[in-house]
Amino acid sequence: MSSREQILAAVKQHQPEASVLPSLEGLSGSMPGTLEAYRKVLEGLGGSLFEVKDEKEIPALLAEHYPHLQRIITIGSNERAWINEDPHLLENVDMAVVPGLWGVAENGAIWLTEQEVQVRVLPFICQHLAIVLPKSRILPTMHEAYEKIGAPQNGFGVFIAGPSKTADIEQSLVLGAHGAKSLVVFITEA
Repeated sequence: MSSREQILAAVKQHQPEASVLPSLEGLSGSMPGTLEAYRKVLEGLGGSLFEVKDEKEIPALLAEHYPHLQRIITIGSNERAWINEDPHLLENVDMAVVPGLWGVAENGAIWLTEQEVQVRVLPFICQHLAIVLPKSRILPTMHEAYEKIGAPQNGFGVFIAGPSKTADIEQSLVLGAHGAKSLVVFITEA
């Protein structure tokens, strides 16, 4: 057994016991879990929102509002060859359209996991990000979101809220500084 294998075996053997997450009861606050509340926060963060009946409307909206896009990757489409690509080859993705699991009205965040995204780097390396979220999956607060998520079931999960931004460059707000330049959320009826 190599020293690496010995170290990993020792770490695995000495893992702490799993524990139940603490109750968040009573911490939810008064934020409504409505589409209007979610939209207000998301747009305040620099994101945009479109209501659609179903996902078939999305390509036309993308063509209208983002006519310059060259390479669009849509999770759930038949074109899946990119999934096995070296993640570095995704650097030229103009728009990634991915499904979201839970939206949070209080901060405009959406929970994504690697099960839905399939390649962890995709929401961060694309120029523009679109997330599809059913209206029924908007929750009022992060407390409710964490209760819905529960114990991690995937190796990777992330809350994304608005386009990336930083204000540390000469005290100016820069959108798309270290990730997608824009975020559009498509809310479906389902």
